[in-house]
Amino acid sequence: MDHKYYFPEQERFKRQGFPEAIYAPGKTIDQIISIAKELALHDGPVLITRADKKIYNFVKKIFKKARYFELAKLIVIKYAKDSGAKNRKSYVCVATAGTGDIPVAEEAAVTAEAIGAEVKRVYDVGVAGIHRLYKHKDILLNASCVVVCAGMEGALASVVGGLVNCPVIGVPTSIGYGVSFKGVSALLTMLNSCAANVSVVNIDDGFGAGVIASLMCRKEKSKIKD
Repeated sequence: MDHKYYFPEQERFKRQGFPEAIYAPGKTIDQIISIAKELALHDGPVLITRADKKIYNFVKKIFKKARYFELAKLIVIKYAKDSGAKNRKSYVCVATAGTGDIPVAEEAAVTAEAIGAEVKRVYDVGVAGIHRLYKHKDILLNASCVVVCAGMEGALASVVGGLVNCPVIGVPTSIGYGVSFKGVSALLTMLNSCAANVSVVNIDDGFGAGVIASLMCRKEKSKIKD
């Protein structure tokens, strides 16, 4: 190895409650392994995002307990010590408009779980089949935060925002036909939502949504304990 990597942010989990993730695209296997080894020495979970099975096969040789979530393209080497099992009143709901949005949703869900949140999934409940959404109203209404992943026109975030009394994180996905512009139409719809509790992350940013949702869930859990 020709380079030594230094991590001024290595105490991030203690300070902020979420980890420094390793973004796999553009990195060599050696670089990924080197960074992972350093991060694994410290508290907090260790995640590799946008990873394929080939990367996982190398990572698994070094980190025997590493898990690969194929839909999410996410490798979890370490989980947070506090899994959230002590208090199940607080949880994140992750919802999708269609099955095509599930990979992004799984990135959000697995990220939140790795950080320590409980996650409940509600998939394929988009506006074209809105009747399916109401079957899950209890899960939605009792969540501390709802992550909504939707492509096409991205309307589901506004619908959910109009139903729940908690923050909604809209995740526009790149699913859709030509004029959806690979997620731009969903992004604009969510940004223009008339539901005031809807905030928006970048296109396909399941990781960012999972981090934010887990922090909201943690704050809610703290209130419950107090």
